[in-house]
This record gives sequence, C-alpha cells and structure tokens, in this order.
Amino acid sequence: MRVTLERSNLLKALGHVHRVVERRNTIPILSNVLLKTDGNELYLKATDLDLEIYEKAQASVEQAGSTTVPALMLYEIIRKLPDGSEVLLSIEDDSSTLKLSAGRSQFTLQMLPESDFPDISAGEFSHSFSMATGEISKLINHTQFAISTEETRYYLNGIYLHTVEDSGSTVLRAVATDGHRLARSQTAAPDGSGGMPGIIVPRKAVGEIQRMVEEPDAAVLIELSDSKIRLTIGETILTSKLIDGTFPDYNRVIPDGNDKELKMDRATFASAVDRVSTISSERGRAVKLQLTAGQLMLSVNNPDSGTAEEELSVLYDSEALDIGFNSRYLLDITNQLSGDDAIFMLSDPGSPTLIQDSQDDGAVYVLMPMRV
Repeated sequence: MRVTLERSNLLKALGHVHRVVERRNTIPILSNVLLKTDGNELYLKATDLDLEIYEKAQASVEQAGSTTVPALMLYEIIRKLPDGSEVLLSIEDDSSTLKLSAGRSQFTLQMLPESDFPDISAGEFSHSFSMATGEISKLINHTQFAISTEETRYYLNGIYLHTVEDSGSTVLRAVATDGHRLARSQTAAPDGSGGMPGIIVPRKAVGEIQRMVEEPDAAVLIELSDSKIRLTIGETILTSKLIDGTFPDYNRVIPDGNDKELKMDRATFASAVDRVSTISSERGRAVKLQLTAGQLMLSVNNPDSGTAEEELSVLYDSEALDIGFNSRYLLDITNQLSGDDAIFMLSDPGSPTLIQDSQDDGAVYVLMPMRV
C-alpha cells in the first residue's frame, strides 16, 4: 500500500472514527483502525463490537492495499503534525509495520492483519427513511440528559425511539428516563418510518450521533432493524447494535391530573436555582419551592455550609404549596426549554410534576419531587 493525502482530510476522518475505540482493550484488534484504499479514497473504520464508524478521505493512491494500525496513536500523530502537511502512508512488501512520513517526520506503526478486523454492519435493515439533521438533533438534545447510567436497568441506558399516533398524526418520538426524571420529544414522522420497530439506541451511540449531526441543514439516512441502527451523513456511516430489552410504559409516569399551574420566566428561574443551589450539598442538591399567590420562594438549607433564599414573581393562583426538587435535575430540564416561559403543572409535594415548553408542544418533562 502506498497512499498520500492531506493532513486535514485524514484528521477529519480520524476525528470521527477514533472516538469509538476504547483506551483499554482485551482484544488487540479492537484498538486498531482499519485503513483500506478504494479508487482515489482511503476508507477508515473502527469498532468496539457494539458500535462501528466508517469514514473516507480523498487521497492519491499509488498502490492499493489495506491494514490495521493503533487508532488512538495514529490520531495523535496526525493531530500533532503541522497544518498543511502532506501525509504518506506506505507498507513495504512483507513488512509488519506501516510507515508514515510527513515532511521531516517519520513514524512506523505496528500492524495487525485486515482479516482479523470484525464487521458488525452486515445484515438486513427492514426500515429506511431520511431526516434533516436538525430534527434528529432536537430529539437527542431534548432527551439525552435523562438517560440512566444504572447498569442493572440496562433497558434505560439509551433513548427509546418509536412512532406513535398523536392528535391524529403520526410522530417520531424519543423518550429517556432514569427513574427520577423523564424527557419526551417528538417530530413529524418521516416517510418510511411508519411501522418501524420501537428501538432503544445505546448511550454511547447517542453521543456519537449527536456529534455527527452538528450541521443542521444536512440530511441523514436512517436504517433500522430489530437489532441494529445505521445512520449515513455525508461520508460518515455509523452502525450500532441496539439495546435488547423492553422499554417501560412511560405513559403511566406522565401525570394528567395536575391542576396547579406555575408559569414563570425560564431564564430568571434557572439563574435563581443556580444561585441558591451553590449552598446545597453535593450529595442532596435539594432546593425547596414555596409557592403562594404570585410568588415563588426558592430556598436551600445545608447544615454544613449555610442557607440561601431568593424570591421570584411568578404566575400562580392556586393554593399554597411547598415542594422540593434536585436542583441539577431542574437545571437540566430548564436548559432544554426553547420558549421564554417555563410551565410547571403541579399536584402535591409527593407526586410527579409535569414541565412543559411554552414554545414546543411535543416536548414534555416529568420530574419526581424530593423531601426537603
């Protein structure tokens, strides 16, 4: 193999694929990135057996070939080369190393054979549809923070993506919950998504998809089966296994009888919660909301460090209510709201609270209260 390409092209491609590689691997080949020439392009692929990213870069191919080399080491070498460098990758006949040359810099990297490299992308995909990256980004951004990190409840370690009828139309809905809070977002179902299986996209795949969809006006092709999801954006292809489990009936958690409405300026409320929670303990993070007509008192009492209070003018005309929440959870949710106002639908101090976005009817959040 002998191939030459611009540092910037190689760095961009490696920037996508190297993140999949775990820093500690018991299987040596999983520490490597697959390099393979095809025409005037260099293909790169990395996997952890659950997630695979495939990328390509424009190159000048003098001699075709393929190999695998340590992914993180290759990325660091390319990252540290000067801007504008031209990189030559070459393998001599019967050599066990890849030679990398750029200007006066030369490196040799140990190789493992391409034949050892796993492929998780094989298989049929039953459903296929296209979406704007802005839409899939919205679904992820509004729900990702609520993904559970508790490994024993593995079926909550991702975002549940499915289609459902809502107000006479079909929507593509994303839901995540960790048992303390729930986030739900939805968008009009794309053509081809009808009848798709309900899938749980794992946390790591969600993070990589979020990085892939940073350009809001691009299109993403999504292909699904019962066990895998594949997304194609430009030159990048991500394939991930899905979580094999049953997502709980989240509709049972969303309250529909909360009759006490609290409406307030979102930014003002978030800033006040952030200020008073400075006093709260790292473990509890509890903030108390004391509601009376037209007024909200936020308070934190930490025996080890002190107290904090802040009063806000709000729209509230129901009976007085005291309720506590985890301040970090409150901030996570208010940061997702796109409207100027935050709307809290409350019931009593022991029941879940429904939080709505004044500008997005499809976004719904549920937050369990705390004792304070």
